[in-house]
Amino acid sequence: MPFGKLAQTDGRREDRDEVHYRARATHADGRTLPLLIVNISPNGFMARCESEMAEGDTLRIALPGVGTQPAEVRWALGGRIGCQLDRPIRLADYYELLATMMQIDRKPL
Repeated sequence: MPFGKLAQTDGRREDRDEVHYRARATHADGRTLPLLIVNISPNGFMARCESEMAEGDTLRIALPGVGTQPAEVRWALGGRIGCQLDRPIRLADYYELLATMMQIDRKPL
């Protein structure tokens, strides 16, 4: 795959692409949450988050090129969360999103 190393299969239904992307999400209670997305797929992502999150929490996450997407926290453990997007990202849009995330990842701080 041209957009980076795929996450190893670990029982989930689809592979995820490894990224290092800082994003902002809004919790259902209105809190703004900084996230570090570490892997993503058209259906979901895993992120590091310093705020307390619980399974079933809902978020709205801003993603480049696809806008704000609703998501549900499927698991939370040790500062990491796994989220499922309410709607899958169309494949063409996903590849553009991934390319943008990879470009941003390579920019010097």
